[in-house]
Amino acid sequence: MTSENTSPTGALPRVARRPGMPEEVRVYEVGPRDGLQAEAVRVPTAVKTEFVRRLVDAGLTTVEVTSFVSPRWIPQLDDAHEVLTAVGPLDDVRLPVLVPNDRGLERALAAGAREIAVFASATESFARNNLGRDVAGVLAMSEPVVRRARSAGLPVRGYVSMCFGDPWEGDVEPREVASVARGLMDMGCTSLSLGDTIGTGTPGHVLELLDTVREAGIPLERTALHFHDTYGQALANVHAALTAGITEFDSSAGGIGGCPYARSATGNLATEDLVWMLRGLGIRTGVDLTALAATSRWMAGHLGRPSPSRLVTALS
Repeated sequence: MTSENTSPTGALPRVARRPGMPEEVRVYEVGPRDGLQAEAVRVPTAVKTEFVRRLVDAGLTTVEVTSFVSPRWIPQLDDAHEVLTAVGPLDDVRLPVLVPNDRGLERALAAGAREIAVFASATESFARNNLGRDVAGVLAMSEPVVRRARSAGLPVRGYVSMCFGDPWEGDVEPREVASVARGLMDMGCTSLSLGDTIGTGTPGHVLELLDTVREAGIPLERTALHFHDTYGQALANVHAALTAGITEFDSSAGGIGGCPYARSATGNLATEDLVWMLRGLGIRTGVDLTALAATSRWMAGHLGRPSPSRLVTALS
């Protein structure tokens, strides 16, 4: 059993609820996939499997386990089938996996996947550098994957990368993001995650983007946000998104991860830091900070470097 009323320090932040804030937030843990995909250190399959199990034991009910991509693209995740079959299925726990194309979907289904995610880009440069196609081509590649997965009864999440800035193109217009997001929803995605891939977003920018997305007819209750902390803005951006009604956020235990196709993309928002802030706002997550911090320290040992999480660092 886990309890969000525990903390590794023996104390908790003062709870000060604010009007208009949600009662509960879903933490969408991406550490085993997005966190590990860019790591130079080879992580054994057994360690990846144990990582997922520890995260679930800490109270996380959505853990993105791996990605069924070609090992030539991301060799770190070439054991996707072994990891997913070793971990799941688990009762009352979502274990989504990322798939890039039909072949990836076939492999994911064979491994017993019950939820998938596809990805697209808001910018032409990242689409070409990431998948060797333009934005329209990436969407066209995703459409049959989404259609087939939905026909099989699987929920499908659509990721949109480079929603706030692009290392090649600079600023990204919110209407361009909304157009790609609309395309993913129209093909059948059941939810969206809008990513600040290189961490350049600020709170005002977040609210502007969410206004544009909502005006495009995309329900914010089906929209999550994925922040990187490159410029230290991730938690401020989460707070802004909370005021707009967002109730799902991506994060990575220990703050590990980045993007192997964008050199300026540093670590993800640390799950511990996110949960600490939400706890202070009186927002339920169901996550036990003691167990989570211990898991992040354990994984940092396997990666051979300290965790970038502020909470884990404070405890050290």
